[in-house]
Amino acid sequence: MAERLADHTTLRLGGPAADFRTAATEEELVAAVAEADTARRSVLVLGGGSNLVIADAGVEGTVVKVATTGIDAAEAGDRVEVTVAAGEPWDDLVATAVSAGWVGIEALSGIPGSVGATPIQNVGAYGQEVADTVVAVRVFDRVLRGVRTFAGDECGFGYRHSRFKADPGRHVVLSVTFRLGRGELGEPIRYAELARHLGVEVGTPAPLAEVRRTVLGLRAGKGMVLDAADHDTWSAGSFFTNPILADADLLPDDAPRWPQGDGTVKTSAAWLIEQAGFGKGHPGPGGRVGLSTKHTLALTNRGDATTEDLVALAREVRDGVEARFGVRLVNEPVLVGVEL
Repeated sequence: MAERLADHTTLRLGGPAADFRTAATEEELVAAVAEADTARRSVLVLGGGSNLVIADAGVEGTVVKVATTGIDAAEAGDRVEVTVAAGEPWDDLVATAVSAGWVGIEALSGIPGSVGATPIQNVGAYGQEVADTVVAVRVFDRVLRGVRTFAGDECGFGYRHSRFKADPGRHVVLSVTFRLGRGELGEPIRYAELARHLGVEVGTPAPLAEVRRTVLGLRAGKGMVLDAADHDTWSAGSFFTNPILADADLLPDDAPRWPQGDGTVKTSAAWLIEQAGFGKGHPGPGGRVGLSTKHTLALTNRGDATTEDLVALAREVRDGVEARFGVRLVNEPVLVGVEL
């Protein structure tokens, strides 16, 4: 019987998969992917389903659900190296780290999805990103057909980018090793909004537990903490990345600007969306999808949507921003069987 993929994504969208496997061990994960490759079947490796848009037609090839678990910590002086199985839920790891006094990922609280997905997107929020702490990513290389390990500086990390994203599908993440500090205070706060809510200056540390609690509150207020009863959380998180522009003259004078080290300028996708006329709650086709009522970067399933409804809304927003500002937004979620 075909598996309904909508049951495995945070958008609650996606058609069926006739060949659905669950891999509870590394060996099962590698074997399932290798078997499909040998048979020349397409493969979708599925983690937490939080950064994924799957077509209504579903997936014709093999879908492998990563369900591996395990957190192994080794002390190294005033730091700890934590190796985590790809299938572990990301926020469970953050909660464990905060409880244990491991410093460096506390501002990444509340992000849905699995640990194995985090280095692919170089997941980041509130002034932290996983590139800050990743020291090794162990993968199954589907081209070389073997297991290999990349050191952190070999991962090609950039803004929501990595070598794994640049070569999609080639590397199946098996585990990730993080080097974290130890203590009661988190890393110095880099993000102004978080600092303000914590009541500290930017560049000042705050207690780990308080950082986590505050970040969870901020994310919940934007509909970015999963809640089955709240359709604003039926999303793939931020649907568009913040544009990085070589020519900031494209922007109006009052647009947000964050100069980058290479001379480019990052701006706010949410600001562009709102200024282009797409406010919070802006409806898509038939009202079945819409921008979140809490955050314009999230495209949401209002309960009975199709993937095509969502894609139509994404196109409307993307094209509207481009027509208004000449800036073309880029989707952050992985698209399977659909195109914008």
